[in-house]
Amino acid sequence: MPVGRHAVGATLRKNDESLMKVLVANLGSTSFKYRLFDLTNETQLAKGGIDRIGQAGALSSCSVQIGSYKAETQQSVPNHAAAVGICLEQLTNAEHGCLKSVDEVGGIGFKAVFAGNLSGVRIVDETLLQKMEALSDIAPAHNPPYVRAMRQLQQAFPQIPLVAALETGFHETIPFEHRAYAVPYEWYTDFEIRRWGFHGASHRFIAGRIAQILGRNDLKVISCHLGGSASICAIRNGESFAASMGMSPQGGLPNNNRVGDFDAYAIPVIMKRTGLTFEQVLTEMSSKGGLLGISGLSGDCRDLEEASAKGHVRAEKALKLFEASIRAYVGSYMALLGGADVIVFTGGIGENSERIRAHVCRHMEWAGVELCELKNSGMKGEACLSKESSRVQVWTVATNEELVVARQTAEALGR
Repeated sequence: MPVGRHAVGATLRKNDESLMKVLVANLGSTSFKYRLFDLTNETQLAKGGIDRIGQAGALSSCSVQIGSYKAETQQSVPNHAAAVGICLEQLTNAEHGCLKSVDEVGGIGFKAVFAGNLSGVRIVDETLLQKMEALSDIAPAHNPPYVRAMRQLQQAFPQIPLVAALETGFHETIPFEHRAYAVPYEWYTDFEIRRWGFHGASHRFIAGRIAQILGRNDLKVISCHLGGSASICAIRNGESFAASMGMSPQGGLPNNNRVGDFDAYAIPVIMKRTGLTFEQVLTEMSSKGGLLGISGLSGDCRDLEEASAKGHVRAEKALKLFEASIRAYVGSYMALLGGADVIVFTGGIGENSERIRAHVCRHMEWAGVELCELKNSGMKGEACLSKESSRVQVWTVATNEELVVARQTAEALGR
């Protein structure tokens, strides 16, 4: 069931005050992270996480932070429904909880990844779940755990509505010429083969936050979400105009262990030389490629920067490849946008790596980009890093994908 700004939500406790408290779930195959928001003033009430879910013989670490209260326990957690149950117990605890009862939770929002043309923000129903299952090959690390957890939660907590905020939703404004591959047109229309783009919640937050900071809604922004998973988005007037990730999260920039852009005709060569099956090649590309594959050491930029400083040649090669890929997208998006007003670095790498920011912006004076070395050094948090003379401002902004999903969930349910 798609929902929008004027979605029908009357049957889902419309105008109920409880809709203002939304639990946002971020799922992995064996993990569950959550944040609880009160949207009356957009404050975060609590956050927590549970790992090793469903692993035989392994105890899960269950952490929670509610205000100044912090705790971590060890216990067996058989599935995601049990994980959410533990979360709700933490939140409603008589001594340190922030909720009087589970009924205060207006909905659970999911930063879901891929459902093809069932994009946008949707109340979770069987149609959506079946579509996500059918497309699991496109997002194998994301769709299966989300579908499994959503089904478990529907059974365990039928009174709490579930909402999926699809990562592709923000990119629905991308025009055809920046979205289509040069394939038979029927592949685009009938088989949904196109550049879907991902990290939509993060790029949506950056678009809104930088407009708020600069007091303008007509900005040309290049949003660089750089983390274990990385993508670039060209944003015009607050809307996505182009995105680096393609049909799957595999495309675009090299990631920590995913190859990024890759010529499909190389796959038969690898199959013949190695004896690997097609499925095995895909698995290696999505788990042994990227920065890990090049360096042979790690997919984590912190490890690679440390190793490079000590003379590790392949770590330096991996970093240079990553930086060159980012620069290529930044440059091409400046051409598509007709210049840029702002380049924003976000995500764990974007917010913390002085080197990556410096190397991406190096020798970009011709494009109006002048990074201030002093500002870039040791800068933490939200800040402008460019020189006063720079025509293009350079910022670091901490993204808040969970807040975006919380807002979308409340809106979908008739806030």
